[in-house]
Amino acid sequence: MRYLPLSDADRSAMLATIGASSIDDLFVDVPEAARLSGPIAGLAPHASELAVERHMSALARKNLAAGDAPFFLGCGAYRHHVPASVDHLIQRGEFLTAYTPYQPEIAQGTLQFLFEFQTQVARLLGTDVANASMYDGSTACWEAIGMARRITKRGKAVLSAGLHPHYVSVAKTMAKFTGDVLDYALPTLTGGAPGGDMARLLDAIDADTSCVVVQNPNILGHVADLSELAAAAHAKGALLIAVVTEPVSLGLVRSPGEMGADIVVGEGQSIGVGLQFGGPYVGLFGCSEKYVRQMPGRLCGETVDAEGKRGFVLTLSTREQHIRREKATSNICTNSGLCALAFSMHMTLLGETGLRTLAEINHDKASAAADVLAAVPGVELVNDTFFNEFTLKLAGDARTVVRNLADKGILAGVSLGRLYPDADDLSGGLVVAVTETTTEEDVETLASALREELA
Repeated sequence: MRYLPLSDADRSAMLATIGASSIDDLFVDVPEAARLSGPIAGLAPHASELAVERHMSALARKNLAAGDAPFFLGCGAYRHHVPASVDHLIQRGEFLTAYTPYQPEIAQGTLQFLFEFQTQVARLLGTDVANASMYDGSTACWEAIGMARRITKRGKAVLSAGLHPHYVSVAKTMAKFTGDVLDYALPTLTGGAPGGDMARLLDAIDADTSCVVVQNPNILGHVADLSELAAAAHAKGALLIAVVTEPVSLGLVRSPGEMGADIVVGEGQSIGVGLQFGGPYVGLFGCSEKYVRQMPGRLCGETVDAEGKRGFVLTLSTREQHIRREKATSNICTNSGLCALAFSMHMTLLGETGLRTLAEINHDKASAAADVLAAVPGVELVNDTFFNEFTLKLAGDARTVVRNLADKGILAGVSLGRLYPDADDLSGGLVVAVTETTTEEDVETLASALREELA
């Protein structure tokens, strides 16, 4: 028997409360062309398990997998080597506890790793405290903007042109419901500081500004010193929010917290989490201790039990909906527990020295690749600084080049025309990511293909 907890009368009462005449009214914002009027064409109504497995395997073989081709994709999701020990360790029984650790006596494994995860993230980001993770980098970025509004009682957020456009899109969507004003501009391919708009950011900070949001390294790979921007924001009573989409960079680049950022957020996928077709990922969130009670998500703490033995508990969860209802600063499911565990396992295996070594390998390989690719006729290296990702300006539309090279089995990078389809002056931009998984042969293959394509 199907479980139907609501009667027709219940549904009618709910529809009347929200002012809808039928359930169909709830989908009016979905374009008609995107709606299904019947079964999906070509999809059989039923099949055996064996037949479905064969069909799905055939579809999977059409994909060009990261490990089967020269791979230079990045822009917020990076291919790194994750040790096999990570997948083994996260399946140990100590971590197979309750999803939400509200009963500490039966969730010590979960609570301990979250406590250690928080410590690792706080040290990595250079902040006083960190929470037990968020869903992903983009939602963590919006949560930081909302947190800045609560702290400053202001409603204007100044976003750097170098902030990932997907993060901007999430912020724009959420701001529709909060009334926040977002000051945003598009990046440029001008030399020296691609995507950089430091002068604009400094000029835009005023008495209504709650925060300035800047990504480092930015969407085009440029690395900047945020100290001046932090000082300018603080002088006007605003907060500086720094976004990091490539946490491996913090093995070499000075942490945002050290440069004066009040809130630091980011995407932790690079450490412990595979590309996985875009998710699930793990959002990182840290801040100054004085703002901890406005921080979204849950926070684990260390304590002692009645016998004096060390134990772990949820220290700050009263911000969540099950307790605070409309006054909550987050919902009850705002952390990515399994991905956070994988992050923490990988970080533990690396250690401080290992992370620094990994970062050095990434930067060295990227520097060598940039030199090789910039020597190709019709290719210009835009960056003067970068970590493991840089932007090339091609003599032509990068979208066409990327598609043609993909047909040849080369994943050349991310075209800026794809990220900014309405910005013609960015159409020649190609963002190339190089990690420890990239070989010299991969770089030479890309360089040769670009010579042929741009000839």
